[in-house]
Amino acid sequence: MNEAQNPAARWTLRDVLQWTTDYFARKGVQTARLDAEVLLAHSLGVDRLYLYLNLERPLSPEERSNYRSLVARRAAREPVALITGKKEFWSIPLRVVAGVLIPRPETEILVEGVLEEIRPKASPRILEIGTGSGAIAIAIMKERPDAWIVATDVNRLALQTASLNARSAQVGPSLIASELFTAFKAGPVFDVVCSNPPYIPTDAIPTLAPEVCQYEPCSALDGGPDGLDVVREMVREARQFLRDGGALILEIGDGQQEEVRRLLTDAEFREIRFFPDLAGISRVVRAKR
Repeated sequence: MNEAQNPAARWTLRDVLQWTTDYFARKGVQTARLDAEVLLAHSLGVDRLYLYLNLERPLSPEERSNYRSLVARRAAREPVALITGKKEFWSIPLRVVAGVLIPRPETEILVEGVLEEIRPKASPRILEIGTGSGAIAIAIMKERPDAWIVATDVNRLALQTASLNARSAQVGPSLIASELFTAFKAGPVFDVVCSNPPYIPTDAIPTLAPEVCQYEPCSALDGGPDGLDVVREMVREARQFLRDGGALILEIGDGQQEEVRRLLTDAEFREIRFFPDLAGISRVVRAKR
């Protein structure tokens, strides 16, 4: 999209999308076409369908300039969600900001697990540890408005972001600053304790895609030498806060299933069940008190 060579060049939506797709692919962006479309639609203030209905529409010099700035950021591997400031989760548009973990599609499996667990319960009580953008708590409350949810995070920016997202979604989880369970007095209060904790081994973080290792908050990723430091603490402490028959539901990483099963068994949890993601990886575990 170098206009210095030909300032009078006529760039249509089709031309710009094709050029950007090729450029992103050369930069190692795996979702090159999708990202080109999302960023162009965002830049123009339209939806992606508009692009396909107007492929021959030329862009003005100002539109090309605005789009080019977004393309440069994505080529540097900044996540699309941070560039646009939004991410959809559970069909809910969420605000995202630098310093707060971007919601992932696979985390919807955790939401499904919680909803299945609380289906027969009236006014279920749920504790979410490490809420980040608030995605999990908000999704659950949209499906179960009768649920009472307490969502915690040690990151003040995350709590501010979760509060804005909850207000936008018109739901009201209780948001509390807390590291794990430190803000709570032990007692069988909750039907579910759930979390998407840090579970990536420390040494693996530099090997992750630049979108993750360079732009996501390390505190939301780093789970210690084997990725399970926080999971161990949660398994050890969660029983004190669960009602009899209550469930601990956690997202976990690839290859962690058997060690997590052992941790839960040793902590006297029962009915341990793993939920796979689309790649067949055990992504979420549910265990009963």
